[in-house]
Amino acid sequence: MTGGGQMWGGRFAAALDPEFARFQHSLPHDHVLAFADLATNRAWSRALAAVGLLTATELGTLHAAIDELEARWRRDGVPAGDPAEDVHSLVERELVARCGDLGKRLHTGRSRNDQVATDLRLHLRQCVQDCLDGLHRLCAALVDQAERHAAAPMPGYTHLQRAQPITIGHHALAHAEALGRDRDRLLAALRRSAQCPLGSGALAGTALPIDREALAAELGFDGGPTRNSLDATSARDHLCELAFACAMAGTHVSRLAEDYVFFAAHETRFLSFGDAVATGSSLMPQKRNPDAMELVRGRAGRLQGALAALLATLKGLPLAYNRDLQTDKETLLPAMRETADCLAIAALAVQHATFDVDRCAAEAARGYQNATDLADLLVAAGVPFRDAHGLVGAAVNRAVELGVELHELPPAEVRRLLPQLQVDLQQALAVPAVLARRDAVGGTSPARVRQEVARWRRQLAAWTATATNGGDEDA
Repeated sequence: MTGGGQMWGGRFAAALDPEFARFQHSLPHDHVLAFADLATNRAWSRALAAVGLLTATELGTLHAAIDELEARWRRDGVPAGDPAEDVHSLVERELVARCGDLGKRLHTGRSRNDQVATDLRLHLRQCVQDCLDGLHRLCAALVDQAERHAAAPMPGYTHLQRAQPITIGHHALAHAEALGRDRDRLLAALRRSAQCPLGSGALAGTALPIDREALAAELGFDGGPTRNSLDATSARDHLCELAFACAMAGTHVSRLAEDYVFFAAHETRFLSFGDAVATGSSLMPQKRNPDAMELVRGRAGRLQGALAALLATLKGLPLAYNRDLQTDKETLLPAMRETADCLAIAALAVQHATFDVDRCAAEAARGYQNATDLADLLVAAGVPFRDAHGLVGAAVNRAVELGVELHELPPAEVRRLLPQLQVDLQQALAVPAVLARRDAVGGTSPARVRQEVARWRRQLAAWTATATNGGDEDA
């Protein structure tokens, strides 16, 4: 058999060098496309029958073989270690073994170039859904924390310096907001890939009178067929979009992990992790390490690396298909699996995190975090804010000297430093009062946090309904 029996071996008399054969062997990476490849074969065979190249009997024989192969692989797994060159070669070989020459006719009018582009888009639907499920799970865990702690104070930070009091619930929902945008990015990237490349051939389009609109509809591509065969076989920008969405989600979940690792430190002690997501030390018996969140934080770098690798691969490629594109799957698909895994583990860690609300509340009242509120009180008394800022700065310095908080300044010091004020600082600068003032949309007041929890509950229900309706946001 010519060319070592390869699909492309018509012009070749000898087999590949074994070292190169191993190097270009892609089945260990693309075997995950097997079920998508069976779907494209099923659709393509129906398209061939529609133009008279297969009889109804032949079509039935092929579909029976495809169904049998699918059932076998779902039961036993796709043989990733098979010597077949790629998933397309594996599927064709198995169909030929079941249907004889009829299996060879299935590739009529088609190239592996448009085939893999279609398979990948089909397979990515499930990859995206796995990430969406992870985002839903993590956001739900954060909303649960927010509901439990809508009114529970904690220190808020900028520059890792205590800044102003917030609630634990407000902090949880801040992370949920970022993750919600990651969901939007994933869905937007998926929408832009909702065109069907099948029928584009190697680069110039198929010579058969295939109804590509019907083909796209059968495979569930809402955007119809691709409109340019050169672009269809070479385009991978939708992969970069997905890689960016994964990298951004990884960055957001890494930031959540960093916050929780910091909160769990002995020096902070805002929260503790349950046994399900923490580990100990093989040497130091007292240790309780936040390993789940640390591993999530560490793996975010790999997601960023996948985006950089894809962009670097595409940067120098001419139209149309180039074999460099074989590496797209071994770059993107592990990144998408890693994203889904990190989201799931982060959700577990949030679910098993217990806040020490008493300590958080006590620390929210320390560190002069109510200084801005004192300036606002001066503004209400008629002092320009810039002047009020200076007066409060001096009051903070004096409080530091005395070893007290602003609301603990002796009355004589208040009269000397802040003569404009006629209010009870103990009451006006208490943490509940500070939180309650921040009642504008997006603020940290307990009332606003509870409203946002309710909104998030509706949002999560809508996400569930969208998934139930097959991804139709308008259903």
